[in-house]
Amino acid sequence: MKNVLRAASRRRKFQALAATAVIAGAGGAAAIVPAVTASASTASLKAPAVAAKCASSALRVWLGVPGDGAAGSSYYQLELSNISARTCTLYGYPGVSAVGLRGGHLVQLGSAAGREAGDPERVVTLTRGATAHVLLQIADTGVYSPSVCKPENALALKVYPPNDTAAQTVPFTFSACSKTGPVYLHVRTTVAGTGIPGYSS
Repeated sequence: MKNVLRAASRRRKFQALAATAVIAGAGGAAAIVPAVTASASTASLKAPAVAAKCASSALRVWLGVPGDGAAGSSYYQLELSNISARTCTLYGYPGVSAVGLRGGHLVQLGSAAGREAGDPERVVTLTRGATAHVLLQIADTGVYSPSVCKPENALALKVYPPNDTAAQTVPFTFSACSKTGPVYLHVRTTVAGTGIPGYSS
């Protein structure tokens, strides 16, 4: 009977020791490490907040000049600056087209700009006063036959910021194709930083 009681007592002591994790310190002191469940640790991690999209009203769109000419095209930095008091984000391609004057009204000339791959699409965060840019290619209308292109002087660029339906007009005179068909404008995706003519892509 005594042997049975001793064995039960030893089992209770072993179970009590096993319930507590003990790490021995260098000086022989012991530190108790409480158990932490996975759910408690992951619950404390929160995803960072993402700023709202930059509305057209929060931006000033302007063109970096002079452009760079190469192989029948001219390249310009289309700049988008945050003029609001809040941080916002841009993602993807702007909508761009040429506009001219007809009957006292600005109308689109020819086809809208095509999208050219070259930069990975990333969310661009613009703090107050910060600028992002887009590379704009304008093809020389002389590379198209006059009957296909029907060249006409454009007075401005109509620019829709990425994922927005409100456009801004950027004054800029150049030769455009007034007939739909030839895609004489191309844009790359929005990238961070101010575009520098002759340097940025």
